[in-house]
Amino acid sequence: MNGPAGDGGAVRLGASRRPGSRARRKGREMRAWCSVGHYLQGVDVIGRVGQYASMFGKNHLFLVDSFVCQMLGEGLYGAYPSLDGCTYRTLTFEGEISRKSISRLGNEAGGEFDVIVAVGGGKVIDVAKMVAAQSGAALVVCPTIAATDAPTSAMSILYSDEGEMNEIVLHVKNPDLVLVDSKVIAGAPTRFISAGIGDALSTYYEGESNWKTGHANYVWCQGEQAVGTVAGRAIARACMETLERDGRAAVKACEQSTVTPALENVIEANILMSGIGFENVGCSLAHGLGNAMTVLPDGEKSMHGERVGFSTLSLMIAEDYPSEEVERVARFCRDCGVPTTFSELSLAPSDDDLRKVAQAAMQAESWGASPVRLCGAEVVDILKATDALGRRIAQE
Repeated sequence: MNGPAGDGGAVRLGASRRPGSRARRKGREMRAWCSVGHYLQGVDVIGRVGQYASMFGKNHLFLVDSFVCQMLGEGLYGAYPSLDGCTYRTLTFEGEISRKSISRLGNEAGGEFDVIVAVGGGKVIDVAKMVAAQSGAALVVCPTIAATDAPTSAMSILYSDEGEMNEIVLHVKNPDLVLVDSKVIAGAPTRFISAGIGDALSTYYEGESNWKTGHANYVWCQGEQAVGTVAGRAIARACMETLERDGRAAVKACEQSTVTPALENVIEANILMSGIGFENVGCSLAHGLGNAMTVLPDGEKSMHGERVGFSTLSLMIAEDYPSEEVERVARFCRDCGVPTTFSELSLAPSDDDLRKVAQAAMQAESWGASPVRLCGAEVVDILKATDALGRRIAQE
């Protein structure tokens, strides 16, 4: 399972790999844990990114998307005049994160840097992880949205040039520092925090799937496999409890671009708790289904966390959670702006479309983490049942 030369010893999991070969909990398996090296969150911290990055080296390469350049401007580099001996330069990244784009960016980057600073959303963060792994540079991540748990993880999701997910790469180590500016997060469109809630919502339920089956987690173990830790499971539960307590208030705060304690808590849940939870316990049906939706022509019109949030309800239906709990979570999703219907995902799927999603999902590595075994027709029915539940609740 060791990755190819140039990936820094990473492990590659094909996005369409069949389940069944991963570790199962029997009582004596190796347990494994990983987490980000340092995590700092607060108002206006992004202006001090140079100061924090200088803890890891003097020559800094910023990887940003063009929108971030326009939004933050020179304020991103304000600390550098006072930093003795520190240099920086900036490359912009746009488009899909594919093997081709990673190679191009690596060539543009050259080798004159010892710290990579990723500023932006999930794709620029994932490509920065790849370049850091290949170069051996330290990695500082500054997310400008809280739409996924990508910032803290040691994982990159790769796509084809056409936008279809086709590869998962597990890196040897997590980012050295994740720096989250709460004011920047609050100023982003509310849709991003809602999508992050959808992604983080899956952490507890998918973690429980893995805990029941003893499926391997996503911690790099030099090609070996390991199961989740009690600590990882506890953080996954705390993530869910934080969302339920503060999610609605956090969305309201974001609508006003206001930083409140509730928003701070949900930012931490979306990025830190969800990131630690999914890596250390694992993913299952929600990510299998959510990622599989990208096989549809309109699948990429919705965000990752929106698809995963919808698919968490599908997981709960598939694994026979009490109907009262499923409806409670569905209402929570609706209150927080997480899609609960196909139309809210910009989809109008035919039965044939749903069969394609089911087929792709059942090939996912994470599919084997679930304690239930489903045929394609059952998966189609579960997706339809999720949509029907969402439409019914929307009419109440």
